[in-house]
Amino acid sequence: MKLYIAEKPNLGRAIAEGLGGGTESGGCIRTKNGIVTWCFGHILEQYAPEEYNEKYHHWRIEDLPIIPSVWKMKVKPDAKKQFGVIKALVKEADEIVNAGDPDREGQLLVDEVLNELGVLHKKTIKRILLNALDEKSVKEALSKLRSNDEFIGLRNSALARSRADWLIGMNLSRIYTILARAAGYPNSVSVGRVQTPTLGLVVRREIEIRTFKPVTFFTPQIEFQHANGSFRAKWKSHEQDVVDKEGRILQKALAEKILGKAAVPPARIENVAQKKGTSPQRLPYSLSALQIDAGRIYGYSPQEVLDTQQSLYEKKLASYPRSDCDYLPENQFSDADVILKNLAAADTALARFVEHADRSIKSRAWNDKKISAHHAIIPTTIRADLSTLDEKEKSLYTLLAKSYIAQFYPAQEFLSTQIEISAGGESFAASGKVILEQGWKSLYQNEARKEDEADKDEPQSLPDMQQGDAVEFIDGKIVEGITKPPARFTPATLLKAMKEIHKYVHDKELATSLKECSGIGTEATRAGIIEIIQKRGFVEMKGKNFVPTEMGVAICNILPAALIYPDITARWEDALDKIGKGQMPLVDFSKEQAAFLSELLLKAKETKVPPPRNLQKCPSCGKPLMRRKGKKGFFWGCTGYPDCKTTLPDKNGKPDTKARNKPLTKGLSKATGRGIFL
Repeated sequence: MKLYIAEKPNLGRAIAEGLGGGTESGGCIRTKNGIVTWCFGHILEQYAPEEYNEKYHHWRIEDLPIIPSVWKMKVKPDAKKQFGVIKALVKEADEIVNAGDPDREGQLLVDEVLNELGVLHKKTIKRILLNALDEKSVKEALSKLRSNDEFIGLRNSALARSRADWLIGMNLSRIYTILARAAGYPNSVSVGRVQTPTLGLVVRREIEIRTFKPVTFFTPQIEFQHANGSFRAKWKSHEQDVVDKEGRILQKALAEKILGKAAVPPARIENVAQKKGTSPQRLPYSLSALQIDAGRIYGYSPQEVLDTQQSLYEKKLASYPRSDCDYLPENQFSDADVILKNLAAADTALARFVEHADRSIKSRAWNDKKISAHHAIIPTTIRADLSTLDEKEKSLYTLLAKSYIAQFYPAQEFLSTQIEISAGGESFAASGKVILEQGWKSLYQNEARKEDEADKDEPQSLPDMQQGDAVEFIDGKIVEGITKPPARFTPATLLKAMKEIHKYVHDKELATSLKECSGIGTEATRAGIIEIIQKRGFVEMKGKNFVPTEMGVAICNILPAALIYPDITARWEDALDKIGKGQMPLVDFSKEQAAFLSELLLKAKETKVPPPRNLQKCPSCGKPLMRRKGKKGFFWGCTGYPDCKTTLPDKNGKPDTKARNKPLTKGLSKATGRGIFL
């Protein structure tokens, strides 16, 4: 008997249909060609520290680091029934097919179940890679089963990530919670391998904004007359001692002097450089690219985009949503006629674009060498009925459709011109761009990127000029500008920063080597991480922008740079990629993490956490009091417990020092309560 274990029920049902259909009952579907069952995502979870050893129930610095010698898993309480179903079916199976999503987490969540059941290396196990749930894609994938052993690296990369997260989270959360509570902070401090540097991005950006000092600068702008027409030109800096590092003039008198010199003839064209260029068709969407565009155009949050895209995937209208790839397999080029026909039938606006599509064009997107576990997100061969979709689904489906249609339009062609002019001993420059062929960009003419173009000059058409031609000064003015602080992060730009993490590393030499790194987090987790730091009170939305809260800033102040900067995390992601490709053994990565953890713990022990501004001290021993919540409401307990057992009632958020002290008998040594999470 062949058993297919899918990541989720909807994936299992699609596989069952591809196998010819069957009867669903008892957590599985029995078909003529095999049995299909499913997980609910990860149905196993790692042991907590106290499950390895009871002594870890109490949080003590001397017990750290906690590093399991043998890693153990347990079935999640709400998945015990389904785990039992899988266990029974696995015993019957002669061959098992891992039908997790085609990424590292999808590989791990099925493999870890098989490992827990003791059959991962004992039975024949195959792997199916499904990027879409339409019938054609499913049947094609079923005909191309591969050995599960080919994906050991992918599984190990997910395993390495999971264990690294556990080590950092469990150990550093404990030590910083102990230190913070000793200083008088009431809540837990939970450190996350990805959450913490993501919060660090927001906090450092806010510090840049708060400490920014605007500078006024002055730019001489001249209008010259050529025999073939007039044009605008700006002063070109050449004396570094009179401008800032960006080449801006900071003294108005100097700008006025340059303006006066430019009016003195003669003036001539010193150089004309023209270059014909092309802008190739935009690539189809990866999840991050889709989240960024949907946030810019529609204001959708990254999580909204992921959830909506998951819905389109489950409706079989779009391919796998958690893709980090923006290329397409060459064998899917043959689907173009069907997909384009369906898009034209789905919407009149799309029909107009399809009408001008050239099906003979094969863009750079069709490239097998760029495909990993999955391909770019595109419409499937299933025709969409837009009337059945909600607003978000329609919007995202339209974005996918346009990006797909764009592959069948020619590249944009343009002519760029750079002019250099001399006048009064000063140099001026002008530039222009002439569009020769709009090509694929004609699909996007009504979606100008305002944030990208706000600070750019209005485009100008330059007259035909040659080197040595004379020009005449017509008019001039001084354009006054003020330097601007960096923009606060929006959900979309923060997600982009997480993906392009090399731009934000502390070690600039590291940036070059990490340029190809996939960033921190994954396509599937970044949106959730952004939501977590918001929900846990570390950042808040002001308008469309993220601003860190006082709590978020305070926590970043007590954590070491190694945790709040993305350098190490980005290196880890780079290492995980290498593990996935079989270029790095899991054991080597684990040793590195253990050494790094020990280093971080040593630094943490030397950390002096400043007390909170409104510190309440114990009337008995002078140590900080901590506000806690018990069965009967809030109360205050001494952080010196168990040496000092003083407790005080809570009165309007403050300890009632007039009340009689009562001994606290249990509970203070274990971190509980709502908690702070990074």
